Amino acid sequence: MCTFPHTYKLKIFTMSDKYAAIELVKNPDKRRFEMEVENHTAFIEYIINKDNIMYLTHTEVPKALEGKGVGGSMVEKALNYIKDNGYTLAPLCPFVAAYLKRHPEWQSILAKGYNVG
Repeated sequence: MCTFPHTYKLKIFTMSDKYAAIELVKNPDKRRFEMEVENHTAFIEYIINKDNIMYLTHTEVPKALEGKGVGGSMVEKALNYIKDNGYTLAPLCPFVAAYLKRHPEWQSILAKGYNVG
């Protein structure tokens, strides 16, 4: 069984992402991915079930960061984490579902029974 440190830092980058240098942190105690931007914390909450399905349930970006691409950057990094770690995705958060509609290349990681489009 593999164990991770209390906080697992992810360094996953997208070429067009202006927040590529900012780490997405997996915080297992709070069950969320976190990203610190301009002294604010944005996050995506998740649940992982016994079938290795990661449910992304809620995305929150502080008002000061809205419209700057922070949410999209977090989603992209979280999707890379899901793919790279062998999970499938259940996009319960409307923001994540909307992102998937705009980026159909991520359809392959959707859990059985989930569809966006």
